Amino acid sequence: MTIVQVMAEEDRDVVLARTTDRDEIAELLGPFGIQLAQWPTKALTRTAAQAEVLAAYRAEVDAVCAVGGYHMVDVVRMVPDPDNEEWRIQAKGARERFLDEHRHAENEVRFFVEGRGCFYLHLGDKVYAVVCEQGDLISVPAGTTHWFDMGEVPRFCAIRFFEEEDGWIGDFTGNLIAERMPTLDELVV
Repeated sequence: MTIVQVMAEEDRDVVLARTTDRDEIAELLGPFGIQLAQWPTKALTRTAAQAEVLAAYRAEVDAVCAVGGYHMVDVVRMVPDPDNEEWRIQAKGARERFLDEHRHAENEVRFFVEGRGCFYLHLGDKVYAVVCEQGDLISVPAGTTHWFDMGEVPRFCAIRFFEEEDGWIGDFTGNLIAERMPTLDELVV
């Protein structure tokens, strides 16, 4: 279930809003240019490769690319294998890489084919935690300070859209705010 929780930047326990209602989510995020849409999901295997995922969503991907001017699209997949030490190390490294507040020079657009992840948007003196799940398409405008949590045991598959090859490179702010906020796992209990 898609969730948006709004917290005071100085105190994670001051929850100003929490909702799963799509209309309320649009009201909360819309003023910042953040869009959250829902696509019908397609039946794919949990091991579907990039080509298969993109083929299943070709019409939707082409429409987003045409409107947003995206020239590159890829698929990122995290499949849990917690009994495998190498996987645990890789998953921890991948998670930590995105947990620091940063911004991008282009829009960050992701479609969740399966699983879930949380975008934390630092907007003014508030943090908007947006838990995205299967079927969610999120678009975060360029320059928006944010971070992403894939959870302690990541499981998701997402289509990513880019204008340029280096569009995913983050400009890290040095703000340690992410350390003070609840994790994805804490938000969805």
